[in-house]
Amino acid sequence: QVQLVESGGGLVQAGGSLRLSCAATGSIFSIPVMGWYRQAPGKQRELVADLGSGGSTNYADSVKGRFTISRDNAKSTVYLQMNNLKPEDTAVYYCRVVVTRTYWGQGTQVTVSS
Repeated sequence: QVQLVESGGGLVQAGGSLRLSCAATGSIFSIPVMGWYRQAPGKQRELVADLGSGGSTNYADSVKGRFTISRDNAKSTVYLQMNNLKPEDTAVYYCRVVVTRTYWGQGTQVTVSS
């Protein structure tokens, strides 16, 4: 069983920055994929970015050049550095980890005011 603990959300003005963290605990030998999704009110959950254990990354077009995903394998933690935030980035952000199955975090609210 894997537990995910997210932190780092909050309220920020447009143009500001936030850093999200997600720590995975439990019986983990390795984590092939760690990533972040988000869901805005009235919209479907969408991929923000993910990162494979070998370093391969995927980013949503809307965040390329502004967001950076990274991971610390020793700490089983994934980070999302979000810069130049825009009001349209407002959403609940969910950590997603793929081990033998997919696990989701509880979500952390990010609100960007204009």
